Amino acid sequence: MAATSTIKIQYFRSQICTPVKHKAVVKGLGFTKLNQIVEREDTPSIRGMVKKIPHLVRIVD
Repeated sequence: MAATSTIKIQYFRSQICTPVKHKAVVKGLGFTKLNQIVEREDTPSIRGMVKKIPHLVRIVD
């Protein structure tokens, strides 16, 4: 089996005053609180979600 690569994503800016779609993406990525870091599989769907809200999240090394 091939090892799947992962990316770490940090939720660093509040979702207050953002569109409902952006709030849904933040929830879909699994964030519950500010400055939280989650580790997700590096798939095109996750990359697309991050691309939709670059002003709210960042990829951490």
